Amino acid sequence: QCLLSGSWRSDTSCRMVVSILDKDNRFSGFSLPGPAAGGSELLTSPLEGSQQDTRLVPQPTFSFTVYWRLPEAARTTVFLGQCYVDTNGEETLHALWLLREAADSPAEDWKASR
Repeated sequence: QCLLSGSWRSDTSCRMVVSILDKDNRFSGFSLPGPAAGGSELLTSPLEGSQQDTRLVPQPTFSFTVYWRLPEAARTTVFLGQCYVDTNGEETLHALWLLREAADSPAEDWKASR
């Protein structure tokens, strides 16, 4: 199936909850950082994304953006990946991510992306 709707947990215990895909294969939801976030106040952060139509490809690619609501910093993370289904029907998401923090000036821009 590879439907992103539902609750997902990362290897670092971050949690992502995704709404049902709309007719254009777009979705929204929220994300909660895991313990790796350290002392950050844990706030629910909105996410928005889309995935390929599962009627066209059985293991679709997807992308989504999380707009972190953290009191100490402005951050946005984008994820790009693919959903895989193993022989037992277990769905797994594999994704790359890019984190962008707000920089105070163009001179600080070099260290704002990870």
